Amino acid sequence: MNRLLFVAIFSIVFLLIDYYAFQAIKTLTASSSIELQKTIKIFYFSITALVIIAIVVYNFGNPDGIAKHARTLLMSFVFINVLAKLFLAIFVFVDDIQRVVRWIVMRLSNPKPEQIEEGISRSEFLATTGLVVAAAPIVSLTWGIISGAHDYRIRRVSVPIKNLPKALEGLRIGQLSDIHSGSFWNKTAVKGGVEMLQNEKVDLAFFTGDLVNNRASEMQEWGSIFAKVNAPLGVYSVFGNHDYGDYVQWESELTKQKNLADLATIHKNMGWNLLINENKTIEIDGEKLGVIGVENWGAKGRFPKYGKLDLAMQNLNDTAVNVLLSHDPSHWQAEVIQKYKNIDLTLSGHTHGMQFGVEIPGFKWSPVQYMYDEWAGLYQSDNQYLYVNRGFGYLGYPGRVGILPEISVLTLEKA
Repeated sequence: MNRLLFVAIFSIVFLLIDYYAFQAIKTLTASSSIELQKTIKIFYFSITALVIIAIVVYNFGNPDGIAKHARTLLMSFVFINVLAKLFLAIFVFVDDIQRVVRWIVMRLSNPKPEQIEEGISRSEFLATTGLVVAAAPIVSLTWGIISGAHDYRIRRVSVPIKNLPKALEGLRIGQLSDIHSGSFWNKTAVKGGVEMLQNEKVDLAFFTGDLVNNRASEMQEWGSIFAKVNAPLGVYSVFGNHDYGDYVQWESELTKQKNLADLATIHKNMGWNLLINENKTIEIDGEKLGVIGVENWGAKGRFPKYGKLDLAMQNLNDTAVNVLLSHDPSHWQAEVIQKYKNIDLTLSGHTHGMQFGVEIPGFKWSPVQYMYDEWAGLYQSDNQYLYVNRGFGYLGYPGRVGILPEISVLTLEKA
């Protein structure tokens, strides 16, 4: 579908939803003065015009000419506005259904004409309820930007490993994932998140992909901050699907390749050991820990399969425990536990928990679970484990509701 057709269809559908949703506001302001009704109508449809203008500019203008944070907030405004009015329109639709049913019933009972008119009037109760429900996404998603985006949570998890040698018992691993530096807008908060990880005094630190949204240049003002992530046994990292620059147009393939090379240099300059389909062995008190890193390998949708796990596993000998860094958690079911029983623990990210959902003790839900079986937390298959980090940053919507940004601290213990 080309852009012109998309914008045309979106505008028509949005206008229909918008006008339909406005019927609830008309119902609730029917007893107000004509001047107030006119003012509300102008304000309401001015927002409608702004939404359509934003969509047109984003698709046919030069979005890069708008400051990136302003652009993100603008598209968030569009999303929140459309979602709220869609909810309101649903309530108007429910009201119309019950009005039609009541009208049919009254006609069949042969009432007086004035009774028919009274029986099919729009319900103020449903209109009010619709407005309250429509306000919910506006309030929650706005609060998710103001508060949730950088409300970092440390999640401490024990991972029981079969035949774990004494030398590796209690090994503490810190994990970050999905930084998406191009989306950040609060440098003080990001620094605070990094300090939270450093205060944990982990033995080993891992980063499981998506350092940027698309371009290595996004790290220009953040490299010095994330360079502070360190651990006695080192920091190891891998690429995620966004790191390859697959979602933007480049002047040439050579430019795209240079971008990836620049990103690899950034990992190096921060003191991170970037693993590209390879492994490293870390010796701890005479015992060997294998750290394997693969490029992105996704089994869902159109996510790339750059990872070569067979190559990454070569020459991995005499290790007591093996930890795999693989950005996309769908890799675990599709290949890891099928072919590589000697990988004890896989660390992933990618899902962000969709940045939206519900998490309370003993229960968690997010729409992303309908696409990914493993999307947040610790999972087990026989003696193999997967931990999915909820992500440090955010993408698209610049906030989080319910599924908060995560710093993982995993401790190895004997099963």
